[in-house]
Amino acid sequence: MTVGTDSPAQTRSGALPPDPAAPDPAPGTAEPGADTGLGIDPDDLPDGLVVADATGRIVCFNTAAARITAVPRAEALGRPLDQALPLEDLKGHRWWALTDPYGGLATRRGQPERHLLLPGGREVLVSARYLRDHPTGPVRRVVVSLRGTEARRRSERSHAELIATVAHELRSPLTSVKGFTATLLDKWERFTDDQKRLMLETVDADAGRIKRLIAELLDISRIDSGRLEVRRQPVDIAAAVGRHIQAHTTGGQSPDRFFVRIRPDLPDLWADPDKIDQILGNLLENAVRHGEGTVTIEVAPTTATGDGEKGTEVTVSDEGPGIPEESMGRVFTRFWRGSKRGGTGLGLYIVKGVVEAHGGTITVGRGPRGGAEFRFILPVGTPAHLL
Repeated sequence: MTVGTDSPAQTRSGALPPDPAAPDPAPGTAEPGADTGLGIDPDDLPDGLVVADATGRIVCFNTAAARITAVPRAEALGRPLDQALPLEDLKGHRWWALTDPYGGLATRRGQPERHLLLPGGREVLVSARYLRDHPTGPVRRVVVSLRGTEARRRSERSHAELIATVAHELRSPLTSVKGFTATLLDKWERFTDDQKRLMLETVDADAGRIKRLIAELLDISRIDSGRLEVRRQPVDIAAAVGRHIQAHTTGGQSPDRFFVRIRPDLPDLWADPDKIDQILGNLLENAVRHGEGTVTIEVAPTTATGDGEKGTEVTVSDEGPGIPEESMGRVFTRFWRGSKRGGTGLGLYIVKGVVEAHGGTITVGRGPRGGAEFRFILPVGTPAHLL
């Protein structure tokens, strides 16, 4: 696609020609806009790209920049940078006057990303790089990157929703803990031992809820930052399934509600035992709370990866109404709830993060009897020093 009219300072899609005054590029590098053999054009970039020459006039203005700023490319090319993009900070100060890329300190190399405004209140995320022939020489080009604020807004909404969820989930148990402890401290002698025990058991249960919520928040933080640690040990996953079912039956569920099938020849599994318990606990709790009928757990050997590595496959299914087809893609996102029966909506998001931290995969679908079916696959994960 040809934009405007070609001139010595403008080529296809606003790409820059080689600068005859610039030094030869180092081996393995290329001038901006030069043919690198990768077939990359400024219009192929997902972010906005604006380049101004040594005089401050725009010589490159790609399609994404036009979309993000709502400034037509034909109007931007050839104009001074500060006129084509009259950016202001959130206090109303003119950004180009503050940063002064051409007349400021000769040691500056650019500007970090900032949240700025265009006329009419359009919000953009802007960062800049100053290109010089030598470290303290005059600026030869100013390269500006533009991004829309939609992704950041989504992130901010997600954080706000997380805070609101946490506040809501903490309010009830903290109110209970505060109420019972204040009552016991104020009127200890008036209660029988059985009444005191009941109140203390309630406080203990609510403190457990708070502890679990804090643990979930820490897990989310580690998953989002890529810092979730996996401490691999030999894990008997069949025994782990048995422990979780026993916990549910001890808590009042009928043993007949669970059906376990353990296939023979399971490979040795190296995983984090605590996190395997976390995965199983969340999936079984989800099936018991939101599903109906028999909860089936199957453990079988499988091929975990495309290169033929052995692994273990665990399937948890129920006989309830299942998950609507239109919701399948959102099951592992934050705050997704299959019903209104309580919960933070964070459990399955954490399960997916933990499974992937082990190098595994998890999917959701419809079970053979109509309910929800979760299947996760973990590679053997044998430590390298044992191979």
